[in-house]
Amino acid sequence: MAHGDMQQPELIEEVCDGDGVLRLTLNDPATRNSLTEAMLAALASKLAAARDNPAVRVIVLAANGPVFCAGHNLKEITAARNAPDNAVDRGRAYFSRVLKSCSALMQSIPTHPKPVIAEVAGTATAAGCQLVASCDLAIAGDTAKFATPGVNIGLFCSTPMVAMSRNVSAKHAMEMLLTGDMCSAPKAVELGLLNRCVALPDLTGEVMELARRIAAKSMATLAYGKPAFYRQVDMTLPEAYDFAAEIMVNNMMANDAEEGINAFIEKRPAIWKDS
Repeated sequence: MAHGDMQQPELIEEVCDGDGVLRLTLNDPATRNSLTEAMLAALASKLAAARDNPAVRVIVLAANGPVFCAGHNLKEITAARNAPDNAVDRGRAYFSRVLKSCSALMQSIPTHPKPVIAEVAGTATAAGCQLVASCDLAIAGDTAKFATPGVNIGLFCSTPMVAMSRNVSAKHAMEMLLTGDMCSAPKAVELGLLNRCVALPDLTGEVMELARRIAAKSMATLAYGKPAFYRQVDMTLPEAYDFAAEIMVNNMMANDAEEGINAFIEKRPAIWKDS
């Protein structure tokens, strides 16, 4: 296990057993793993470093403590609002900077070339719920809970809404946003926020088994597929088929596609070259 450096104390970095699974663990339970400026910067840095690292094939986002992530740090926000340097704009410039950083982080996950899996053992609220929704896959312990509770403190969860509305049906997303009520893990599976929930003691094992199965695939193939999935979603049906057909033609020309087809015909395991 390789620990984060002194500039990134909130994260533990670990590559497991040489299988190419990078675990990034939020490790600031004292603040409920909130998205402080330091946490946002650290997580963005770790994800960026993993982009071009050939040793990393799949990324797991996990957290230590009973809370996966509580969203933005309200004490940090209040301190910024009341800081003498921010007396003129009441912290507006600071809020804008933090929200832009958070939005950039959330967008970096679906646009990341490597699959990202959320491993949720505890509560995920506000931007923490947004973080779960932004991941490609999400598995939670059966006692985990989810909410977008900003409305309860006079702050509508507008940025979490973006990721939520792309994972959960409109009516269910609006109910969570308008009420701020907690949603159980089994209900979150029904709504589409999670792939599944499992008994908490089995959570890490279940996530790692899934991560390793994905990591065993051709990375070149996944590099064609993941970005194409997100791009085609907002296209018209004809546009999506034209786009997907072109992607598939390019994929067909890849060495791993040729190897995979030959291996299937010859009834043998494929040997991926990730090209």
